[in-house]
Amino acid sequence: MKLREDEVMVAGRDCPIRTAVIRPLGDEPRPGVLLYTDIFQLTESTLRSARRIAGAGFVVCVPEIYPRGPLAGVALEFDDEGKRAGLAGAAATTTEQFDADRIAVLDHMQTRDDVTNLFAAGFCIGGHLAFRAALDPRVEATVCFYPTGLHNGALGADPDAGSLAAAATIRGRLMVVFGAQDPHVPAGARVQILAGLYAAGHDDLELHVYSGGEHAFMRDIGPRHDPVLTDLALTEALAFLRR
Repeated sequence: MKLREDEVMVAGRDCPIRTAVIRPLGDEPRPGVLLYTDIFQLTESTLRSARRIAGAGFVVCVPEIYPRGPLAGVALEFDDEGKRAGLAGAAATTTEQFDADRIAVLDHMQTRDDVTNLFAAGFCIGGHLAFRAALDPRVEATVCFYPTGLHNGALGADPDAGSLAAAATIRGRLMVVFGAQDPHVPAGARVQILAGLYAAGHDDLELHVYSGGEHAFMRDIGPRHDPVLTDLALTEALAFLRR
């Protein structure tokens, strides 16, 4: 399926939000996916994942998660310097800012003539942000790929954003993907997340834990990438969103 890619400056509450919009060619309205990046922002690696989702028939909107300050407009390298900058960008961003940006992007998607239903997905910190997007009643289904900080609430500048504690307010469907060898979301954290979701009434969620999968196993750059698990995770995610 051939794709069209555009850069849109979404009007945020206090700043513009650079957003990549990727969709199949043609005018047919399609379901929209708000796709959150990891701490490295709009890298080609994440955009390749976005293209795969768009190629399955979705309008994919990928916003920068740090639209304020020195990282606005910057795609970071997958090295120590890039990691430090990405973590600093997270530490400088409050949950309230993340939430305000999410509302702005969903508002934009809702006004687009080419978008029907609203879905969300994300990787790493973006998996946590996707979970918070699920708190919006407009979002009908959400896929969280190895969400960091969800078990203890840590998100950006806030030691406890209360995301898991708010799970009972989620009305849409949920899918969560983990790698079994992820030190950022180890077995105990995964149990804590699952217990919290079950306690909140989400006992019909879809859960995938991939044996051998490391943190960021879907990032197609670096030694942690597992192409087989990536294909499995994307196939399951697309099937879940289509249901």
